[in-house]
Amino acid sequence: MKCTEIRGLLPDLAAGMNTAGPEVKDHLASCAECAGRLEAIRQTMALLDEWQAPEPSPYFDVRLRARLKEEAAAPPAGWLQWMRRPALAVTLAVLMVAGLTLLRFNGKVSDFKGTAQSPMAQVDAGPGTAVGDLQALDKNHDLYSDFDVLDDLEVQSDVTANP
Repeated sequence: MKCTEIRGLLPDLAAGMNTAGPEVKDHLASCAECAGRLEAIRQTMALLDEWQAPEPSPYFDVRLRARLKEEAAAPPAGWLQWMRRPALAVTLAVLMVAGLTLLRFNGKVSDFKGTAQSPMAQVDAGPGTAVGDLQALDKNHDLYSDFDVLDDLEVQSDVTANP
């Protein structure tokens, strides 16, 4: 038998609830680790058998009955007590919706028509500035990407100017 199979049987063997078969006895004789575990479980069970639970206080029952009478005599919880939890739940839900809305629109500025613009679209830089040039390149990207013709024109003009 394998050690993993034996480990499942050790608590029952230590308690005497199960008798060890010949395979189990052979394994325990040959495997020092499993035999050590069985002995450790037997020692632990022996200590638990010696242990005695402490006696409760003689006034425990008297104090318990007095506490139960106090609870029975206490006025019932009012409607405010019952409304506290639903009110907290609704408040939490509203805060979550507001937080998610702010998170969704974070970094976007919407105009009154409901269209969202990026923060870079708000900057209106004049031509000739770095921001203005970048905005012009961004707006006309498709047009500039097809301008291989300009490169050819520059090469032809250089050839005709320098014969």
